[in-house]
Amino acid sequence: MTTTVEKTTNYSRTLQMVQIAMFSVLMMIGANISSFLVIGGVPITLQTFFAILAGMILGSRTGLIAMLFYAFIGLAGLPVFAQFSGGIDSLISPTFGFIVSYFFVAYIVGEIVRKFPSVKGFIIAALVGTVINYVIGTNWMYAAYKFWFAAPEGFTYQMAWAWMVVPLPKDIILAIFAGIFGYRLKPIVQRFKK
Repeated sequence: MTTTVEKTTNYSRTLQMVQIAMFSVLMMIGANISSFLVIGGVPITLQTFFAILAGMILGSRTGLIAMLFYAFIGLAGLPVFAQFSGGIDSLISPTFGFIVSYFFVAYIVGEIVRKFPSVKGFIIAALVGTVINYVIGTNWMYAAYKFWFAAPEGFTYQMAWAWMVVPLPKDIILAIFAGIFGYRLKPIVQRFKK
């Protein structure tokens, strides 16, 4: 006979799997909704926005799992990365560091909002997530162009960061929006866990 505890546990696991799959799909959509707009070799996407929301809504652990699952299906060959790319060779792409950053973004954002569950805490978490994305992604891109990809002529560390200035205003605005939206959405999503 199935107990109430077992039913609750099964429901929680099913809900968690659905949420992980949902955020993986959102990452795929965010990767390609505008990714054919490329600045300095970096596709302009909405992935950071969704990685931030994953940490806020799912929590640090489940948010991290969702980002790992997204990366796994992309590396397995499904065209879920920016510009409908995928496959194991994505690991050496100059922009793969941004995908790596989503693991840290989701986890750290989730931890911040757990400790500071106010709208201000959510906005700060989103801005911190954006900084993490930029630091890991830009440094990976610089290393890729320096060591295993043909770098543009005269390429420098400062040039790598200069490329990131163009999408910065968009990402700051999206981070603030993610903080406000995530703060309002989280209590609604938590009702389904009961």
